[in-house]
Amino acid sequence: LIVQLINLIEELSLLSCKDGHLFKIGLSGGSIVNFLSKGLTNINTDLSKWIFFFCDERIVPVEDPDSTFGLYKKTLLAKISLQESQFIKIKENVSAEVAAADYESKLKEHFPQSDWPRFDVLLLGMGPDGHTASLFPNHPLLTKNDSWVAPITDSPKPPSSRITLTFPVINNANNCIFVVTGAEKASVVKEVLEDSSKLPASMVRPSNGKVYWLLDKAAASLLENQK
Repeated sequence: LIVQLINLIEELSLLSCKDGHLFKIGLSGGSIVNFLSKGLTNINTDLSKWIFFFCDERIVPVEDPDSTFGLYKKTLLAKISLQESQFIKIKENVSAEVAAADYESKLKEHFPQSDWPRFDVLLLGMGPDGHTASLFPNHPLLTKNDSWVAPITDSPKPPSSRITLTFPVINNANNCIFVVTGAEKASVVKEVLEDSSKLPASMVRPSNGKVYWLLDKAAASLLENQK
């Protein structure tokens, strides 16, 4: 799965950078952190042309184990020749509302403001409840369409205070890559991919892009077609 993921990201990055553009990729936590920290050490692409953003982030200090950037700092930055300045991080020691507004302003330094930002790749996970980024089932943020980044202070999964990209941003990406592992996700994988589902992960439908699902055998175990 790591090889599949890295090969796909490398292929998409080469397409994005061929005209001298920077490769803009949104990161998530979970197993993706481990996969990237292991896989990117073997990549041949010029990583200096990559800019890393976050699909969501927890409102905690960077030293906290729940900090997504903190995990990447400990694992990825420690291993490969990336600069911390290539990671567009949230503002620390502020409320979720302030952090969301600040992060949106940071995005606007890297994307044209005339439309929704267009990421080259968003790396997404999915929880057993079908959430992705910090967009949870039956939450009002699922229909939020007036901002790029939204605060959430009542996350059903701790920590409760976070920021997240909104669906108009996610669905404007060139490529969304789900990375899902584990038997505990098998039933929700089946629901999203084969059944009629209204779960957040099933709402990822880029209007002019592609969705990829990278699953391990356990996560794919209930699918009728497991290729």
